[in-house]
Amino acid sequence: MAADETTTPEPRPVPLAPLPDHRNVHTPWWQELWRRYAHVITPLRARGLQCDIEFGLSTYNVRVSLPDDSYLVISPPHDPPSERPPGDPEGWIATREHPDDQTLFEVIYDSAPSDDPSAPQRPEARHGGSAQPLIEAIDHRLAQLGLLPHPVLPHENSHVPPAQPSAPSEARAVSGTPHPGPRYVYGEALRDLTDRLNGVESPADAAALLHQILEPTEGLLAQLGEFFEAAGEKAKEAEEDDGFDLSYDLADAAAEIRNLSEVLHVAEDRMRALTPLAPAPRLPSSPAYASPLPPRVLPSASPKAAPPARRTP
Repeated sequence: MAADETTTPEPRPVPLAPLPDHRNVHTPWWQELWRRYAHVITPLRARGLQCDIEFGLSTYNVRVSLPDDSYLVISPPHDPPSERPPGDPEGWIATREHPDDQTLFEVIYDSAPSDDPSAPQRPEARHGGSAQPLIEAIDHRLAQLGLLPHPVLPHENSHVPPAQPSAPSEARAVSGTPHPGPRYVYGEALRDLTDRLNGVESPADAAALLHQILEPTEGLLAQLGEFFEAAGEKAKEAEEDDGFDLSYDLADAAAEIRNLSEVLHVAEDRMRALTPLAPAPRLPSSPAYASPLPPRVLPSASPKAAPPARRTP
């Protein structure tokens, strides 16, 4: 009995700071950047800090709003620009700045490699692109300044991902779309299947993946119909009017999915019968400093209204 009384309670998830409030949040290019920087963004959001993605001098940066209206800019090296993909740089540079006070500028962390062998290396340079030391340095400095809304304690479950970007499915589990929440392992599996479909080079390979979806007994659509049917039966167990109404809706969903499976039952064969396209000519390679995604400057959290256009008499 005494052991029961001293049992440590289960850690509760730490709520994440809200998403930015601008229309780019709903665009695929922004969501892809958010996913690539999830291993940096998610720990900071767990500390109550609102983050955003913006295009800086030559690369995409993470902008972190602070309670005193200053902000952090977390970026890869700018000069020379990093040739590595977003979210996986040679090193990180974190600075604190203020929009109305140009004298407030400090480098909180700099693990970017130096091109000058005679220049003294900062101690954190040995960490390179690892994100965990970056987060620890930000924790330490913001705690000194009293600007850390919610320090993450060791016993708290903050949903902080590994310091380095992990496999695609794991990275998406942290922030596959910019909506925080639990891991969606079945959605991740289907998303990985979609990624494989995007990468195939022949209709036959695409047909093999379609088979995983359309196989009439074990395929995804067949099993999804079974799932909604089982959910309808579970709703009936409540023995309430709304439970029965819900069971009918779920049964309708199961029927629609099965109908979709019947409509597409020959899609696999039709895909396999298509003629493979000839390889496209290789395009000239882009400069090393070119951005991997189209540069766009994201609007700030509270954009100022543009002045009215002057009319010519």
